[in-house]
Amino acid sequence: MLRTHTCGELTRDHEGTAVTLCGWVQNWRDHGGLVFVDLRDRYGITQVVFNPQSHPDVHAVARTLRSEWVIQVSGRVVLRPSDMVNPNIATGDIEVRADALKILNRSKTPPFEPSAFDLPNEELRLKYRYIDLRRPVLRDALVLRHKLTQAARNYFDRHGFLEIETPMLGRSTPEGARDYLVPSRVHPGSFYALPQSPQLYKQILMVAGLDRYYQIARCFRDEDLRADRQPEFTQIDVEMSFVERDDILQIIDGLVAEMLEAVGRSAPSLPLPRYSYAEVMERFGTDKPDMRFGMELVDISSIVANCEFGVFRNTIESGGRVRGLNAPQAAEKYSRRIIDELTRFVGDFGAKGLAFFRVKDGALDSPIAKFFDSETQQAIIRTMDARPGDLLFFVADKDAVSSPALAALRNRLGRELQLYDPNDLNVLWVIDFPLFGWNEDERRWDAEHHPFCFPVVEDIPLLETDPGAVRAQSYDLVCNGCEAGSGSIRIHDPEVQGKVFALLGIDAAEAERRFGFLLEALRYGAPPHGGIALGLDRWVMLLSGLTNIRDVIAFPKTQRAADLMTGAPSPVDERQLRELHIRVDLPAD
Repeated sequence: MLRTHTCGELTRDHEGTAVTLCGWVQNWRDHGGLVFVDLRDRYGITQVVFNPQSHPDVHAVARTLRSEWVIQVSGRVVLRPSDMVNPNIATGDIEVRADALKILNRSKTPPFEPSAFDLPNEELRLKYRYIDLRRPVLRDALVLRHKLTQAARNYFDRHGFLEIETPMLGRSTPEGARDYLVPSRVHPGSFYALPQSPQLYKQILMVAGLDRYYQIARCFRDEDLRADRQPEFTQIDVEMSFVERDDILQIIDGLVAEMLEAVGRSAPSLPLPRYSYAEVMERFGTDKPDMRFGMELVDISSIVANCEFGVFRNTIESGGRVRGLNAPQAAEKYSRRIIDELTRFVGDFGAKGLAFFRVKDGALDSPIAKFFDSETQQAIIRTMDARPGDLLFFVADKDAVSSPALAALRNRLGRELQLYDPNDLNVLWVIDFPLFGWNEDERRWDAEHHPFCFPVVEDIPLLETDPGAVRAQSYDLVCNGCEAGSGSIRIHDPEVQGKVFALLGIDAAEAERRFGFLLEALRYGAPPHGGIALGLDRWVMLLSGLTNIRDVIAFPKTQRAADLMTGAPSPVDERQLRELHIRVDLPAD
């Protein structure tokens, strides 16, 4: 080995020890006499001192060092003077007095310093990702990612699961996001698809009798990107046979506790709380509620049904509702200008307006307060549990509009008003999702999750009479307002599967064309089974306290699905295209 110790392990206990360190020059300071170098590797930083009196030749070389050069230093560990101790780093009690120095590699002047406080734009950092990854926050995210995957593997191994790889090159079953297609050289005109998930394969593994499967699975989706999406991502994929929903939830409860403990977080109380889809939609307007704070939605329709404010009254008469939330002690914090901006904000979610009232002197203060008599105002104040200084917001519309608008407003206000500790974690289950959603544009039913979710058993008769009331045995794991996992009990009964397909407008021929190999496998003794997939990248992001999923992936893509470091995607040689029987015909523009 070129080193005896890392740059993060030396302490007071090593005083007097002869050591050899290797790493990158993070900072160097030439004081005209002593030269100080902060030497960095992935384990930490050690201060190295070069003295011209004891080793003038070594000191002369040290004066030539520059940032990000790779060096090897030998010397002896000494204690820093008491007034020079650095409590911010693990090695802050000591320094290494250098006896020897070897330059292992010089670096060009980097486009940015990994230790700099002000970082350049993300595009430049992604282009030079190998420099960006030297930053402690990114390094720590990758270390945390490793710990999570190791904890998951150890947990599943103890519970009798098998880690089984499924193919990367599969058949395209287009639905939802677009597939990434891979042309076949030996089958001209045919294409593989990269997996959006191992869903179909893991169900086939259950038919094969491999009753407890998991995989740290790579998945691919060609979809529009955002801060918490990537075209290639990783999920902790799980499937189990001969189980009911509660069995899967119990297994994942234990996994969540173990993963949190593995990264130094407190394990939550188990079982994790469970809420129905109907309940969270009513209370929070979303199936991904952030329960680190309250500020729940409240329906005041019955109070304002006969008020003089036409927007409220007309909405209720046309079948809508008036719902709102109470921003505590926010009346003086939000000016009319900011409220106008909030109005535009909820407009992005379809809301036609945002009514507001300040609670002042035991009454409501607002440009529209004159349309509400004293009795109605007092009823609103009581129902909203409002106090002087509170700020009340309301959206009047159908639930399909008011729910997402108020949910987004609630999350924004909770963050701006600092109603929760951003380091807290709140994990919960949402269960009993609708099996179907009505597609108003196409006048047909769509699967809310996928067409293989088993209905809640007592709801199966409703498939014939009221499909919209049928609940699915599906479940989402939610952490801090983010979907952190999703799964379901699968349909193993051909009769039930046929009814679901029929409601989705998928006839037998279409079903065979799209899912034939899975349906054929299910005809050969499929056990009752179900599973779940947890988004590993998202868990790392949440536990790291980061807000961009690209910061927890070693080599991510941009929002345009480009790898700026390697230049992918890129044109390929004409010979390769000929071998694949492909001709590129780009539009003129």
